[in-house]
Amino acid sequence: MRHSRFAFSSGALILCAAFFVPALLAAKNFVKPVAKTAINYPAHDFHRDEKVAIAADPYDTPEKAGIFSIKFSEHGFLPVFFIVTNDSDQPVSIAQMEITLITANRSKLTPIAPSDLYRRLSNPQGNTRPSPIPIPLPHKTKGAVTKKEMDEIESSQFEARAVEPHSTQSGFLFFDVGEISSPLPGATIDITGVADSKGTEMLYFEIAVDKYLNAPVNP
Repeated sequence: MRHSRFAFSSGALILCAAFFVPALLAAKNFVKPVAKTAINYPAHDFHRDEKVAIAADPYDTPEKAGIFSIKFSEHGFLPVFFIVTNDSDQPVSIAQMEITLITANRSKLTPIAPSDLYRRLSNPQGNTRPSPIPIPLPHKTKGAVTKKEMDEIESSQFEARAVEPHSTQSGFLFFDVGEISSPLPGATIDITGVADSKGTEMLYFEIAVDKYLNAPVNP
């Protein structure tokens, strides 16, 4: 009898674990990757005189994009991990920074705002052209973005306005590539509006995405 009870209890525990562990894993919160300094990414541009480097790391594979619960590629979005490192002794302002992904066929794409991400995710047939009317954050309704997805989008964003001396800021940018078959080969990412502590704008940064695509894969 004791053996039967033990077997039943063990079986019940295994059944519970099989049910609850996947659920817990699926419910885990998004964790933004820990950024390395920008020069350690294959696709980067380093201004040696100003000691400022900017890098872009596309999350273009299922393995990399697996850190998100949202299937961005299914909605036509490309997440790009964006990193700015300031190795100078003065802060750098990126409050006026503008970022443009220029594809090989000269299409110019700018990062999508969270409100437009919400709109596309809740209405896959819609577009992400900015609305002239401010859109309130969606509530939990049929077809709407969930609170968990909203938190994931908000916590992943690149939102820094400045980079302190000898530090790095990072976060994700999202580009709408739904109508572009191969957005990365031959593309560049141009960055303007980066300024030193005196407000003087630096020469623009240009990141060749092919440096990422052609980089050796770690074994």
